[in-house]
Amino acid sequence: MRSGRRDVADGSLTPEQILDAAEDVLRRFGPQKTTVVDVARALGVSHGSIYRHFPSKTALREAVARRWLHRVAAPLGQIAAGDGPALPRLRRWLDRLMALKRAKVLDDPELFAVYHALSADAGDVIDAHVAELIDQVARILADGMVAGDIRLGEPKAMARAVLTATAAFHHPAHAATWRDPLIDQTFEAVFDLLVTALAPPALA
Repeated sequence: MRSGRRDVADGSLTPEQILDAAEDVLRRFGPQKTTVVDVARALGVSHGSIYRHFPSKTALREAVARRWLHRVAAPLGQIAAGDGPALPRLRRWLDRLMALKRAKVLDDPELFAVYHALSADAGDVIDAHVAELIDQVARILADGMVAGDIRLGEPKAMARAVLTATAAFHHPAHAATWRDPLIDQTFEAVFDLLVTALAPPALA
């Protein structure tokens, strides 16, 4: 077996194996140069085997982007579904979101560049990811409204506002500022404003 190649019998090939190989190949060659044939070659199968699971190069690229975004959303979903007062839970959720995004951008910039390029071409995938994050924050806020920790309002609209207000700290478009030594201090100030805005009048 040649270096970097993992021979897999066509009949035993799984979507996860294809996505793992696609991720490796994309990292080596970049999104523009990577083809389905490259992924098939890395697995030691025919390109027809790839098409049995993913009908096109676009479908394969979108699946790679979707899996990457799921790795962000899944641990956040656990926090959103947890117990406890809403504002501390929201803070844990935002802290985890920022940590996940910073790790992907700052610790492995080459791989992040690949995913950023994939995501830019996968509008529906991005829209679904953002909707999932909004739903998670809305769940936290709705729980808080029931408990009296959060002022009454429309949870999804408020969740969207929370994500917009904190975008500078987790949206990749702002990644260039994340090494700023004052970034955490700035986030503390923004979160304090959020707390004031979200808390019921008696607690604000």
